[in-house]
Amino acid sequence: MPQFDVAGATLTYDDEGPRDAPEVPLVFVHGWTANRHRWDHQTAHFSERRRVIRLDLRGHGESSGAGVRTIAELADDVLALLDHLRVERFALVGHSMGGMIAQTITLAHPTRVERLVLVGSIARMAYSRGRGLLMAASTLVPFRLFVAANIRRAFAPGHPREEIRAHIRASAGTPREVVMTLYGAMRAFDVLDRAGEIRTPTLMVHGYHDVQLPVRQMLRMARVWPDAVVRILDAGHELPLERPAELTDALDRFLTEARPLLTENN
Repeated sequence: MPQFDVAGATLTYDDEGPRDAPEVPLVFVHGWTANRHRWDHQTAHFSERRRVIRLDLRGHGESSGAGVRTIAELADDVLALLDHLRVERFALVGHSMGGMIAQTITLAHPTRVERLVLVGSIARMAYSRGRGLLMAASTLVPFRLFVAANIRRAFAPGHPREEIRAHIRASAGTPREVVMTLYGAMRAFDVLDRAGEIRTPTLMVHGYHDVQLPVRQMLRMARVWPDAVVRILDAGHELPLERPAELTDALDRFLTEARPLLTENN
């Protein structure tokens, strides 16, 4: 597995699929306490015909590095990796915190992002009341219990318990310092007032049962986004795990359809 050193971290990544594909590379960015394997289903599907790049963010999965204070610093990591791979233009998919990173990249470098997909993500961090209370109590409970409570809430009711337990074990491997520092970075994230600046064709996919980042928050964002398509799936927050085939299908349709024409009002 290839690795790349950047700003005090070593990033582990996958770079798969044909380099000579006519489409721009497809870049996947995972969320908080997750890793690049959130995108296994999508990578297997898309890498048959186009270049696919995914990474473990610093301090996550098989990447090293301490937590950072801002989402912009994580965006810099992703861009540094893409520059290292000589990828100038790409389609960008981000889940949850990864969607915040994707928005940050698109706002800073709009000509580099051909298409944008936000999966279970929002433009202004506003936790549900239940999650806000959970986060406030996080310093009072053992770290593993804190992680377990967050992961359980991320899935819609009825998801297989053994799968949830497996993801709790994986997430608990993320260092506490990284988890809590990035919680602060997400809490400070707010680009809602700049959403109208993004002219990149955008797909927003959200789970109807998402209690981590409720769907009404995404719809608030979508109302001010000039060129967005919205899909609501019967799932919780962990769409890549709960509905992998449906998510892949939604991405496939969006990425292969003709680019919408921008009107004068756009």
